[in-house]
Amino acid sequence: MAKESIKARERKRVKMVERYAEKRKALKEAGDYIGLQKLPKNASPVRLHNRCKLTGRPKGYMRLFGVSRINFREMAVKGLIPGVRKASW
Repeated sequence: MAKESIKARERKRVKMVERYAEKRKALKEAGDYIGLQKLPKNASPVRLHNRCKLTGRPKGYMRLFGVSRINFREMAVKGLIPGVRKASW
């Protein structure tokens, strides 16, 4: 389980990326790279990191489901994810 401060930092980055998205796009189209440098660092979408929606785990993230591999497996075994079941042969 990730610390609450780490999850809060990531949420803050997401909001900042959304807030500056239009401005970044306009500056890029104009070719104004000095203006881009004046924007906050966290306004860059490159700084975002995918995290599990349930636990905040940064590694083993499954983009299609939005959770880590560990939570995905638990949910699949319990039948909480429609159309997914554990393989056996």
